[in-house]
Amino acid sequence: MTTASTDFASVPQTWRRSHLLDLESLTTDELHLVLETAAQFKEATAGCARKISVLPGKTVCNLFFENSTRTRTSFSLAAKRLGAETVEFSATGSSVSKGETFIDTAKNIEAMNVDAIVIRHHTPGTPHLLAQNVHCGVINAGDGPHEHPTQGLLDILTIREHRGDLAGLTVALVGDIAHSRTARSNIWGLKKLGAHVIVCGPATLVARDWEKLGIEVAYSLDDILPRCDVLNLLRIQFERQTTRPFPSVREYALLYAMNRERISRAKKDILIMAPGPINRGVEITPEVADGPHSVILDQVTNGLAVRMAVLWLTIGNHV
Repeated sequence: MTTASTDFASVPQTWRRSHLLDLESLTTDELHLVLETAAQFKEATAGCARKISVLPGKTVCNLFFENSTRTRTSFSLAAKRLGAETVEFSATGSSVSKGETFIDTAKNIEAMNVDAIVIRHHTPGTPHLLAQNVHCGVINAGDGPHEHPTQGLLDILTIREHRGDLAGLTVALVGDIAHSRTARSNIWGLKKLGAHVIVCGPATLVARDWEKLGIEVAYSLDDILPRCDVLNLLRIQFERQTTRPFPSVREYALLYAMNRERISRAKKDILIMAPGPINRGVEITPEVADGPHSVILDQVTNGLAVRMAVLWLTIGNHV
């Protein structure tokens, strides 16, 4: 692996946060700064493939209390691309299983001189609690159904790369809105950048309350499809549900899956996105997931760029 030599010391000094806990609290200027920084890192590292040592001597701990493949790997690679060291923590087999509190675990990790903790937890608000009890940087990698800020940022970066300015675009989030932290982060970010947001899915998973935030609520994908510039297809999160929200997976796919017939009725330049893991045949059929409208793998690459930007902004020496 070769090393890029771009100087990032000139990053605008408008970022004053040592944590990234959500997108709800970010200003529009802060959103733009993260996206611009991510784009710069992607260019400087030849599409996130090369190393750029701007965080030498820094250590990032991945503190994950829920299963993860893409997010954990992406944060680890992002840190290493920046020249930082990484520490991997899993709740399974740790002192947490012996009765140690979450905060004590975090403080012990901080005492090992880590610069940032990337936290995923099933309880909403956990990253905010952690930030109140440690001095190192805290980055939210998903807190229950609340938010997943870097996923929202990478989704927005992908749209921006393909469509430019988000103002005036119609973006539909389709599927399990009730349990989706990705949906919440997308909604906050997209609204602040001027997009028209639609949430669509079964009534059991899409509440009318979203209208209070200026979000359009729809229950028929076929009705909204002709207006959409972007579709973000969310996974049905059966693991977070206590009752089945619809009669069968087959019925859900019939009403909400993007398939060959629906893509033929969509805008010619529609973008098809999915945060993963995708369930082929449920939210999306293989010919659409692998087709020319799909930017799903672009999202994965942009996840590295966004996470490099967030790490740099939160624990770089300019903070």
